[in-house]
Amino acid sequence: MSASWRSQPNLLLVCLLLSATGAVSGQFQLEPLNATVLHGSAVRFNATVQGAWKGMTWTVGGHLVTTVIGDIISSSEQFSARFCSSGDPSCVEFTIQNVTRREGGAVTCSVQGNYGSKTAQLYVQESGTVNIMGGNVTVTQDEQVEFQCVSSKWFPIPTVSWTWNSEAVNSSLYNTTSMADGDFFNCTSVLKFQAVRDTQIECWATVETLASPQSSSVYLVVVPKPTDWTVLIAVVVSIGSFALLVLLIIGIIFCYKRRKEKKTKYEDEMSRRVRTQSQISTVHGAGQNQGQENTGYVPEGQTSVAPTELTDSGFFPANGSTFSEMPDVVNSTHTGNAYITVEKPAFRKHRHVTIV
Repeated sequence: MSASWRSQPNLLLVCLLLSATGAVSGQFQLEPLNATVLHGSAVRFNATVQGAWKGMTWTVGGHLVTTVIGDIISSSEQFSARFCSSGDPSCVEFTIQNVTRREGGAVTCSVQGNYGSKTAQLYVQESGTVNIMGGNVTVTQDEQVEFQCVSSKWFPIPTVSWTWNSEAVNSSLYNTTSMADGDFFNCTSVLKFQAVRDTQIECWATVETLASPQSSSVYLVVVPKPTDWTVLIAVVVSIGSFALLVLLIIGIIFCYKRRKEKKTKYEDEMSRRVRTQSQISTVHGAGQNQGQENTGYVPEGQTSVAPTELTDSGFFPANGSTFSEMPDVVNSTHTGNAYITVEKPAFRKHRHVTIV
């Protein structure tokens, strides 16, 4: 049967009564000696006693919470004890319901007599919240993206990790920092990487006793980047510049050849003209040395010329008549065709003379 003890003085009185009954030789074990549980869960400790015993007490954080005397067990809504198997007093199971961090610390079981006491350590953890700031993100392909995950109200410091498309992210891509917030810890984790394709991003936070880690997820939408014409433009400009350079060189060579050909032709023409002029000069010199008979010449003072002396019968009358005087004017021009004009009072006659 079980009874509820309302005050610690009554429990202390029971302990004193148990001490007065005398010592019972023997030993006992307490398991587990270290227990870590999540806030709000239940934790159990087992005390196994070898030999006969009369009384047992349980204290949590230095406060007496449960006593066992024979088959009388004091319990409360949060603390309770029972025999591990029906009718077997060698094993007692002690349970703490709805554990909070106030119950964390030492849990001590004492068996009256020479059994002494044993103490276990209770650790209580608390899970908080996880949230990726900013929600879903849309970026251009190959753009650098950054996600920030905030974990709040955790104890102790949680372990934070990332996944993308259900695959673990290399820890070198993110950095996590923590800060105390009263009796809790807040963590901030920043993930940076280059966007390649659409990706589901998840941030995970957990502690040892949490069966399923807390998580938050967002979606990264990657838009293909516009065609980069820079490389193509650079190639085209390079090829165009090279082609212009080649054309310029060809043009320079062509102009140089044309100029050289013109210069050669000019020199040849000048040489030809010089040769021609030399030949003309030579011919003139020869003509001056040999001389030619001028059939139209009449010595000064002579007033008549025999018809036989002139080959041009039209110049003087064929009947042998004479002129009373020489032609008043005889005009000659430069080398080439010349005109000789003979003027008389009665008539004028022209004669063409070619001088070489």
